[in-house]
Amino acid sequence: MNKQKFFWILLGLMVSCMAPPQRSLRPVIPGANQMKAYLPLLKNKRVALVANPTSCVGEKHLVDILLEKNIALQKVFTPEHGFRGNSGAGEVVANTTDTVTGLPLVSLYGKTRKPTREMLADVDVVIFDIQDVGVRCYTYLTTLHYMMEACATYQIPLIVLDRPNPNGHYVDGPVLDPQFQSFVGKHPIPVVHGSTLGELAHMINGERWLQGGIRCELKVIRVANYTHQTPYSLPVPPSPNLPNDQAVAMYPSLVLLEGTTISKGRGTPFPFQALGYPDASFGDFQFTPVSTPGKALHPRYQDRLCFGLDLRNTDPVNRIDLRYLLYFHQKAREKSLPFFGPTFDIHAGSAQLRHQLETGLSEEAIWTSWQPALQAYKARRKKYLLYD
Repeated sequence: MNKQKFFWILLGLMVSCMAPPQRSLRPVIPGANQMKAYLPLLKNKRVALVANPTSCVGEKHLVDILLEKNIALQKVFTPEHGFRGNSGAGEVVANTTDTVTGLPLVSLYGKTRKPTREMLADVDVVIFDIQDVGVRCYTYLTTLHYMMEACATYQIPLIVLDRPNPNGHYVDGPVLDPQFQSFVGKHPIPVVHGSTLGELAHMINGERWLQGGIRCELKVIRVANYTHQTPYSLPVPPSPNLPNDQAVAMYPSLVLLEGTTISKGRGTPFPFQALGYPDASFGDFQFTPVSTPGKALHPRYQDRLCFGLDLRNTDPVNRIDLRYLLYFHQKAREKSLPFFGPTFDIHAGSAQLRHQLETGLSEEAIWTSWQPALQAYKARRKKYLLYD
C-alpha cells in the first residue's frame, strides 16, 4: 500500500471516529427563551442590550419582548453587521436611532469598539444576546470581550443569554499566537474553539484575559437540553454571508482562505459555499460576484467570471478541511499567481500556517502539528464548560 492511499484510509478512520452531533428528544431552549431566569434581575434597572437580528425568542425580537415587559431599556449596542443585519462584512456600523422602537443604536463596530464611560452612564445592567458560529475570527466574540472589559471597569453586571454553538461538536485549527491579536482574534484559542459564548465568557474571566486582569460581574443563562453534540439549525442567519446551515458548517474550513486572493462566493446566492478565481484552470464551477448592498458591497472579483469549486452539496467533516486551502494554493503556485494577502496570518492566528504551505507540508503534517496546542487548550477549557 502506498503512503498516499494509507493516509486517506487513516484520515477516514479518524474522521469517522470523531463523534458526530447527536439528536436530542427534548427541544433546545436558548438562554433568551428562559425569561423567568433573568427578567427578575432587570426589575427597576436601567438596561442596555447587545443584540442583532439573531436576538430572538421564537418569532419575536428580544427588544420587543423587553419593552412589552416594561423593562427600562435604554439603548441597544450593535456589533458588526448592525442591529438589523444590513451591513456587509467589514462595513462600518454607524450610531443611529431605531426607526421602529426609537431606541438609540450605539455602534461597537465603528470608531468605538469598547463602550465608553459615557455610553454606560445611564445603564445599571447589560444583557448580551447574540448567536455565534464557534469560530475564533467571528467578531461577536471580540465584541463580547470588550463589553466585559467595559462592564468590569465601570462595575456594571453583565448577563449573557447563552445560545448553542452550531460548530460546537469539535475543536480544531491553529491556536492564536498572542503576537497576532486583532479584532478577528483576541484570545489564545483555536480557530474552531468548541465553546458557547457563555463558556468563553467564563474562560475570559477565569484566565484573566481582560485588560489588567480585571474580572467582570458575570451571569450566564444556560441553554437547556443542550450538549456539545447536539445539532442546532440556526433559526436566523448569524450574518449576511452565512445564509444557511451549509454555509455555517463550511465556514470553519473556508475562513482560512479569508486572507487569500480566492473568492469565497461573496456577492453570489451561495457565500461560503463556493470558491473560485478568475482563471479557468481553477475549476469547472463558474460564478460571477456582483455588488449586493447589505451583503457584499464591492465583493472580490466583482462582475468577473470566476472558476472553482461548488461546495453546496459537500458533506462537512468534523474537523477543519484543509483540502481547499491546499488545492487553491497549489493552483496559484502552478500559475505563478499571488495567493497570500496581508491578513492571512491574522486570520490563521500566526505565521506558521503560511510557512507550512510555502514549504509544501501535507494536510496530515499540518493537522498533526496543531495537536499539542489543541490538547493544552482542551485541558484549559475543561473547567469552564457548562455543557457535556
